[in-house]
Amino acid sequence: MKTILVIDDNTDIRDNTAEILEMSGYKTFTAENGKKGVEVAIREKPDLIVCDIMMPELDGYGVLHLLRKNPETQFTPFIFLTAKTERADLRKGMEMGADDYITKPFEDIELLNAIEVRLKKIQFLGHHYAMSPSGISQFLKDVKDTGSFGQLAEQYSIETYSKKQPLYHEGKRPRYLYYLVRGKVKAFKIHEDGKEYITDILSDGDFIGYHALINDSNYADSTLILEEAEIMQIPREDFLQMIYKDIQVAAKFIHIITQNIKEKEERLISLAYSSLRKRVAKALVDIHSKYNSNGGSNPIEISRDDIAHYIGTATESLIRTLSDFKAEKLIQIKESKIIITDIGKLQNLLY
Repeated sequence: MKTILVIDDNTDIRDNTAEILEMSGYKTFTAENGKKGVEVAIREKPDLIVCDIMMPELDGYGVLHLLRKNPETQFTPFIFLTAKTERADLRKGMEMGADDYITKPFEDIELLNAIEVRLKKIQFLGHHYAMSPSGISQFLKDVKDTGSFGQLAEQYSIETYSKKQPLYHEGKRPRYLYYLVRGKVKAFKIHEDGKEYITDILSDGDFIGYHALINDSNYADSTLILEEAEIMQIPREDFLQMIYKDIQVAAKFIHIITQNIKEKEERLISLAYSSLRKRVAKALVDIHSKYNSNGGSNPIEISRDDIAHYIGTATESLIRTLSDFKAEKLIQIKESKIIITDIGKLQNLLY
């Protein structure tokens, strides 16, 4: 059960607010002035604080200042209650780190909505996302679900793409963030010698093309549909609003991007120094996770050429290694589809 601290010197407002919150399933603490409010906040460590501005002994600004200096409460969501005559002073509170404000008198639903939004936001900011494209995709979905970035369009255009149809080309300017509703897409680069290198394989639920949008640059790679796909197009402006309107969200996103880059660097090191068997094994595990994001055991339906390009080896070498894995009963091959039968051994291949 989430806990909320209500700090207000007006007994009626304090008690009524606490009653509304308790009826909505929250556990509440109350304090009749700022000084006691700080004491209760440090002792009880509530999930969120609702605080009046004008109070005796210590006003709301003082409460916010002290709690933001305390490591145990510095990130606790903080909502100001303010009279209309005080709205001109709210900039001060927001600059100090307040998350929101509600003008008195307020409707019950207004208070509850503000609290729900802030609790959702703090939940996803505290979540540890995987260092992978799927982790970034989950982050972006959680950002939208918080509802704290204004009213974005509820539905965007969803286009159907055929197999082998390009999504975008290297060097082009981005106009959309693409959300892969269904299907498989590969991202790749062409080297000067004409050889293809696959940089990523994307599946249901992944976002595509965010690097170019974040960097305000042209696409650094190209994308091609591997199987018929349904793709949602989110306008560039909406995506940037979703990410950059809140500094905490931007910082979290940058952290995830950094970890994702680190993962790609480790993959390149693996390509350079691991044996062919270990490279093929790692690629099969990676691609298997793309086809089974829900924890299933779907077979890998991707061409041998594409797997070879993902690894950075000749197709003939890949086929020989797959044949060895089949003989060792690590995989099965049926109608050109690869079925992993012992993912544990593939993940921990010794040589």
